[in-house]
Formats: sequence, C-alpha cells, structure tokens
Amino acid sequence: MANAIAMAKTTDFILNDRTIQSTAPTGTVLLDIIRYHEQLSGTKIGCREGDCGACTVLVGELRSSSGAEKPKLEYRSMTSCLLALANVHGKHIVTVEGLTEPLEHGAGVDKLSPVQQAMVDQGATQCGICTPGFVVSLSGCCLSQETITSELAVRSIDGNICRCTGYKSIERAAADVAEQLAKKDVNDPIAWSVKNGFVPGYFSEITERLKTIAPAPPVRAGNFPPLAGGTDLYVQKHDTMHHAPIRSVFNDEGLKGIRIEGDECIIGGAAVANELIASQELRARFPKLEKHLLLVSSTPIRNMGTLAGNFVNASPIGDLTAFFIALNSTITLRSSSGEEHQLKLKDLYKGYKDIDKSADEILTTVRFKLPTQHTRFNFEKVSKRTYLDIASVNSAIRLEMDNSTIRKAFLSAGGVAPVPKFLANTAAFLAGKEATPENVRKAVAAMNDEIAPISDARGTADYKRLLLRQLFFAHFMELFPERFKLKELA
Repeated sequence: MANAIAMAKTTDFILNDRTIQSTAPTGTVLLDIIRYHEQLSGTKIGCREGDCGACTVLVGELRSSSGAEKPKLEYRSMTSCLLALANVHGKHIVTVEGLTEPLEHGAGVDKLSPVQQAMVDQGATQCGICTPGFVVSLSGCCLSQETITSELAVRSIDGNICRCTGYKSIERAAADVAEQLAKKDVNDPIAWSVKNGFVPGYFSEITERLKTIAPAPPVRAGNFPPLAGGTDLYVQKHDTMHHAPIRSVFNDEGLKGIRIEGDECIIGGAAVANELIASQELRARFPKLEKHLLLVSSTPIRNMGTLAGNFVNASPIGDLTAFFIALNSTITLRSSSGEEHQLKLKDLYKGYKDIDKSADEILTTVRFKLPTQHTRFNFEKVSKRTYLDIASVNSAIRLEMDNSTIRKAFLSAGGVAPVPKFLANTAAFLAGKEATPENVRKAVAAMNDEIAPISDARGTADYKRLLLRQLFFAHFMELFPERFKLKELA
C-alpha cells in the first residue's frame, strides 16, 4: 500500500526546456529517469558511484539569501547517478542536450555552445564518453555568481574523470572558457549567458516557471526511510534504494542554513560542504576553511553530501565527521514525535556502523563554539589522489592556547579504528603542556595506545599508524611554523 501511495504522487521538475511530472518511485535515481524515461542519451552511465562524473547534470534551484528581496536561481553540478528523484522536485535539471538551442528541422548540425567549441578547439576529447560531463560542469561556470578564473574553471571539473586525454587539453579548454567569462555579469549571470550564447534563451524563463511548481509536502514521520544527499546510501544500497519510496530531507528548508548565535555556530543537518565553503562568516573564522574542505571529495559531491548524512553513515574515515569531532561539536536528534535530545558528535559512535540514534530520528543541527583569537584549528588528509578520493587516514585538531601553553586539545582521526575516533587520551596528555617538539613526540605514544587500525585496500595497519603520526606532526607544523620543523619531530 505504501508503495502504491508513493507511486501515485508526482515529482515535478523541469528537464531542460520541458516540465516533467514523474510518477516513478521517489527513490529512482535521476540518471535512469533521464536515460530510460526521457530517452536523453547524452548523460552517460559510468561508475554509478559518483566518482567518474560522466552523468553530471546542472541542478537549478530558487534559493533565498540573507538580505535578498526575492529568491535567486542558482545552479550547481551534481552526479545524477546518486541523485534521488525525490531530491529534484521543484528544480531545473540541465543535461548536455539542454545547453544548445534545439535543432530545427532541416537546419543541419547544431551550433556548438562556447564551452563545447572550446573543447573542440583544444582537442579535449578522444573516446567521448566523459565529454558531456566535462561540458556540463564547465557550463556551470557560466551560470555561477563567481568571477571565473582559470583556477576556478579547472576546479569545476574536479569531479570528472577522463581515461584518454591526460587532462592537459581539457585544462586548456577550461582556461579558454575562463577567458571568455572575464566579462560576465556576476550579478545576473543567467541573463548574460543567454545574451552571449553560452546557454539557450529558454533559461530566461526558468525562474518564473519554477515558481509555478508547488513545493513538496513537508517531511513527515512514517515507514519511509529518510534520505539526505544520497551520496553514501546509493553506493551502499543502490538496488534497494532505487525502487524505494523515500522521505527527502535534502529539500527541507528547516534543516538548512548556517547561523551565528552568540559564541556558537549552528548549522542545519541538510547543509552541504560547498555551503560551508561559501559562508563568509565561517571563512572569516577559519581562514583555511576552503583549503581544508576542498579535500572532501569533488565539487558535485560537495554539492550533494550533507553533514547529517556524513555523520550518520558512520564511516570510520568520513572527512566531515573528523572535522566536526575536533570542533567538539554537539548534534541534535529529533524523533518522529518531535522530541529532541542532544549529544556530542564523538559520542554518537558505539561500534562499527553502530550509532546512538533510533531509526525514527533525524539529525537536525550541529553546533560548536566559534574559534577565538586563542584557537588553533587544522585538518589533514592522505589519500591516493588529492581530490575525489576516500582518505587512507585523516585527522583534525583544535587547540585552545594560553600563550605557548595548550589549555585544551580536541583531536580526531579517521581510518585508524572501527569508528571515527576522538583521541581523548592524546588530547588529555596535551592539555596543560607547552607546545614543544618534545611534548608532541611524547604524545605519539598516547596516540598509538588508543588506535587500532587494520590492514585493507588503503594500506597496512603499520602504514596507517605511520600516516597518523605524520599528520599529527603536520598539525603542529602548520599551526606553529616558527616552532616546529619536521627534523625536530621525526
């Protein structure tokens, strides 16, 4: 009966220039809707795990910002293989077919967009399977409210993999696009992109068309499993999730946002990593926030994966989990009856994939004390690839300093235990001690006693112990460059 109810309800969205009312199960991934229901073959099937970027689409959403009189249409790249149908309600989905004007009967070959032309001019394609994903990701630069540099253009394709070209021709194409976007109107990028031929004219009408789509009903308690960004669940349980009716919390405005209250920062559970990077308030307090969080997967995944999803997935090597454990964060859980309770994020984890949360609870907020002038914070990660990869070991540290003395320490590590690990004994050892190479070396003994890494595809147990030691040293070298040198720590 539940499945029948889910099937009866439509998911309404705009796909390129067409309004779609889909009755498919809300757990169906958008990639399959695009290819099998709508017969658009430009969006490719690759890994189905969000790694290759061949299925990348642009997702346009009316978003409200503080001080703005009315919502603005903003586009973000996402991998459609992990994007649930429930999460696209009321949005504009753009595939590679939607980036050029429709071919008129007898008109010959479609005119290429400037992005597509740049790929041609630089010979940035070989087999062509990955090309639509690169084109879509780069086209997102045209619609963004950022001033696009070559660096940002290349960053926009950090979620796209090519096995043929060696990337240099693609990077040159990205640089060409950035040069053409130098005159973009960042206050109205959509109108500018339409006027200059980067996107078709129908983009000018999307804002008003989206306003006519009724909002999705609010998330209610029930037997349907809750889903945030889906970047973990669809990798782990694709066959189950694909046909399931789900409750989307991804679109719940009550679970989004970043706000400052007194000396605390409160972030909604449905916030994604790229929203943290974009927050001027957070960047002011964490000067290296962008550097740290760019190590978290790729642009499309950072646009999808939520804080709540990262935490409750309980991966022992979750990057955001390690980050926020070191901030001594507190989370709020809300049950289906509306009851709420709080606990420290570090206390959420009881064992491997075992968390202190009932099935009917959702994680609504995470809060932490804001850094002061006496706070030092750092995040480190080692993986086989710099970007778009899972950590072998990661670690974060927060130190509260009294001149050269460590008054309090909070230290986390991933990849060295069955759970995301709060290194309580190591933190306790550091508290009250001078920040010196000798004390940091001594702390390693305490650290080794409270970790239990295993050998797996990401390295041997001994290798992971070595990595954590080096990341621990790296924290102090980064935070106190005048006091710590590697030769003094080794």
